[in-house]
Amino acid sequence: MLRKWGRRRVVIGCGGTALGVVLLLAGGLYLLQRTYNDDVNRISGAMPTTSGRPSSTGRGENWLLIGSDKRADIPSMGARADTVMLVHMSESGDRVSVIAIPRDGWVPVPGHGTTKINAAFAHGGPALLIRAVEQLTRVRVDHYAALDFGGFVEMTDALGGVDVTITKRTHDPMHDRTWEAGRQHLNGVEALDFVRQRWNLPSGDLDRIKRQQAFLNALADKALDTRNPIKIDRFIRAATKSVSVDGTVTAGMLRGLARRLLDTSMLEYLTTPVSKTAQRGEQSVVLLDDAGVRELFTAVREDKVGEYVSRNGAGNSVDAVR
Repeated sequence: MLRKWGRRRVVIGCGGTALGVVLLLAGGLYLLQRTYNDDVNRISGAMPTTSGRPSSTGRGENWLLIGSDKRADIPSMGARADTVMLVHMSESGDRVSVIAIPRDGWVPVPGHGTTKINAAFAHGGPALLIRAVEQLTRVRVDHYAALDFGGFVEMTDALGGVDVTITKRTHDPMHDRTWEAGRQHLNGVEALDFVRQRWNLPSGDLDRIKRQQAFLNALADKALDTRNPIKIDRFIRAATKSVSVDGTVTAGMLRGLARRLLDTSMLEYLTTPVSKTAQRGEQSVVLLDDAGVRELFTAVREDKVGEYVSRNGAGNSVDAVR
């Protein structure tokens, strides 16, 4: 009897110790999560409050993601949105469509006539950019997130760099960098130059979009493969310190977005259909394909992007880019 009680006491003791460890870990993770969450900048007034916005279909969730590149080498750029992407997460949870809208897309911007879509951010911040995107796509934007491109450097270095494949040797005169064909390992500064380049690329900004999508995919792959908790902590801290979101975004929403963006098996990358490049005054602009835009974003509203891709073969390959 004493032997049984002794054994039972050992089991209870081990159970108590295990429970204590679990509670300690849970408390530590909670505090760490609060630290991550507190690093995120929340912008009140980021979402439009004007009437006339598209109604929500309730079919999936739509985020507007931008990359803001306040570059020392081009001070006049100010706070323009260098990258504009509409991310549609399917209602079924098995598909995430990252749809790039060319930053030089020539579109109507409420109150400012027809201009480049990235100018909407400079004129009126997130709320005006969202209105311009909603007017173009007729898709309701549920949430907004912006990443400072400077954060790419820290996020990339935190993981020990990322790997991308370049199809053809090319020189970037703006940053005096030559990219060799083949698989390249990029540190943070190299990654930033990689996603910025559009000079000497045959399709200019459209090739740069593919580079940005290839980098995001490579970053997600590396983050998923990393098992070092110190690297993971540095990566998350770098990401949260570089991101700004609308004031309604909770920590849970951010975790859900991150979880789905990091699952590369669900990701597909597209570019808004383009008609051609053109000149408007002294500006080089991108004219969008009106019929193609309607077809793509109708598919987004109806949560049928997979069917659209099957019909049009419109996905961008991110395994190898120019």
